[in-house]
Amino acid sequence: MFRRDRPEGADAGFLVRLSRGRIAPGTGEGILQPPGPWPQDAIPLGFWDDEPVALVLEAEADDAWPDGRGWLARLPESHFGLLSTALQVGHWFRNHRFCGRCGSAAYALEHEFAMACPSCGHRNYPRISPCIITLVTHGDELLLARSPRFPPGRYSTLAGFIEPGESAEEAVRREIFEEVGLTVGRVGYFKSQAWPFPHALMLGFFAEAASRRIRIDGEEIVDAAWFTPRHLPQLPPLYSISRALIETHLKAVGGR
Repeated sequence: MFRRDRPEGADAGFLVRLSRGRIAPGTGEGILQPPGPWPQDAIPLGFWDDEPVALVLEAEADDAWPDGRGWLARLPESHFGLLSTALQVGHWFRNHRFCGRCGSAAYALEHEFAMACPSCGHRNYPRISPCIITLVTHGDELLLARSPRFPPGRYSTLAGFIEPGESAEEAVRREIFEEVGLTVGRVGYFKSQAWPFPHALMLGFFAEAASRRIRIDGEEIVDAAWFTPRHLPQLPPLYSISRALIETHLKAVGGR
């Protein structure tokens, strides 16, 4: 199990090798390289089963290394915290080597995930972008939609980024209305999931539609429809919070 306490002063332990969103296979079926001395540029991440673990950014990746989604599909849920942390910290570290305020070269602090500027004192922390992801229901039926980026035949729940000054619940209602033209009544929180592509935090909700009349926006959503528990399209992968929302609803209405 992964623990995010910073292993200050550690210079050896497990290692995760990352390059351009791809992670090298480790021992067994996971992403951890065998314990040993860390290279000088290793980034401490935390502990895995009380053993320090760090990240190293490689210049080049082997094409055989799976990307983040590939690892999510093959790893047990207990590994998701380590995988998400490695992907998000690696993306942040690679893109924030210089101060965003004055342009000076920044350096990493040992006691927290922060890049500090020696010239102006500005600190930069890993970016986390909050998003809402919502399953809209009407009785037993589920509203599922297609993004133009989806594989052929796949439908999923509605999602979008929270805008400045907006609450998560306000974002739920806005995104649903913008994407499929529906107003909703009761909105209920489900759970969250780190989504490191590259730095999202998905906040899951259920929302009850006030009507069944759909009006898609034609841009972010290219198709949307109501489905019954017995007649469903191709669904998102099992590791996603979108699928968890769908499966939870299906169990609640006896559709599984």
